[in-house]
Amino acid sequence: MSRPPTIIDVATRAGVSKSLVSMVMRDDPGVSEVRRSAVLAAAAELGYRPNRAAAILAGTRTRTIGVVVDDFRNPWYVPMLDGVREALAPHGLRLTLADTRANAHLDSSPFDDLVSLRVDGVVLAAEGFPDLVVPASTPVVVAGERDDVPTGLDVVASDEAAGARLAAEHLIDLGHHRVVHVTGSGGPARVRREATVARMAASGIEPLVYGAGPTSDQTGYEGTRRALAAHPDLTAVFAANDVMAMGAIAAVQEAGLRVPEDVSVIGHDETPLAASPLLRLTTVDPHNDEVGRLAAAGLVERIGADAPAEPTRTFVPPSLVVRATTAPPRA
Repeated sequence: MSRPPTIIDVATRAGVSKSLVSMVMRDDPGVSEVRRSAVLAAAAELGYRPNRAAAILAGTRTRTIGVVVDDFRNPWYVPMLDGVREALAPHGLRLTLADTRANAHLDSSPFDDLVSLRVDGVVLAAEGFPDLVVPASTPVVVAGERDDVPTGLDVVASDEAAGARLAAEHLIDLGHHRVVHVTGSGGPARVRREATVARMAASGIEPLVYGAGPTSDQTGYEGTRRALAAHPDLTAVFAANDVMAMGAIAAVQEAGLRVPEDVSVIGHDETPLAASPLLRLTTVDPHNDEVGRLAAAGLVERIGADAPAEPTRTFVPPSLVVRATTAPPRA
């Protein structure tokens, strides 16, 4: 044959259905020895080698992958989920979402809810699961930098520290020496904050950090407003994400200052907001679509693995996207 043999070729050679070949390939006990022998003989004659992951996926209970997110309103999830869908599509796997905030009034974990629905695997893209117990029968991959990641799980994340350094170095290269980092809570914000402080200090720049609570536009607004009041000579703001950057810009403009003529603003995450003609925000692209693709692909491999493997950590390199909100400091 000029192409690799398929399961259909084996079914045709053995004179059986495609589904019966699939049952043989996953050692289903419901197949008679006569038919099993015929299928294995046909496979040997054709040189057919089953895809282990595909064979196991073909026999899963629901053909559904669960994804746990923090909040549907967070634009960080948009490209990540696109990447997950892209990786699952070739396997015919469905995607179901669970939001930790949507059912916060219920005394149940969204992870446990998904497991109870007998999903074939879970992409854990939310925080707040320090005591999570993962059933041995449910493969789980963590997407994104998270605090309290349960031990023994694969993690796929953007290199948050490298992204923060890109933002800090961009402002330093422009000549800014009075830079405020507006931040919030959670694993990604923590890593970005630590890397920003270290990079600024290494350049002899006093690290100025403001903000607490959720990484929202309100937190970005309030943190920047306090920073401007305490440090009227500041010339740049690095916000922990693009949503916070919107709040920072609002605070700068409310103070009668211009962006970027008086104060430069840079965000993080390359959300659809950043590229809008109205905002044109300089930001860091963490390539969350690639994070989603790799997380979902790793989950499929876990589902199809013959035996458990050691957990892995995969980091996706970020990149800087320069637009209209950053410029050299005013003279």
